[in-house]
Amino acid sequence: MGRSIWFAAGVGAGAYAVVRVRRAAEILTVDGLRDRVGAAVVGVRMFRDEVAQGRADAETGLRERMGLALHDHRELAAPADDLASTTPDQITGGDSTTEQEVGRS
Repeated sequence: MGRSIWFAAGVGAGAYAVVRVRRAAEILTVDGLRDRVGAAVVGVRMFRDEVAQGRADAETGLRERMGLALHDHRELAAPADDLASTTPDQITGGDSTTEQEVGRS
């Protein structure tokens, strides 16, 4: 009975070693390294997206608590039809003559 236990333990250890060596050999192949790098890139991209989403959620929550406007709400933007009817004098707040025109006068 003692020998059969040691035989089974040896078979188990051998099978474990074969599986580990096969996995290590697969990792060191070109395809295995490509898979590992691809998985790392996907993981970094997912992490970056999660951080960006968390940052946006935190900023939105902070803006709501502080009573500030959200990103999509533009309080200071003029209506589009008002911009079409404005002249350069209205935009600059004065006369639209340039320095060259002043020198010619």
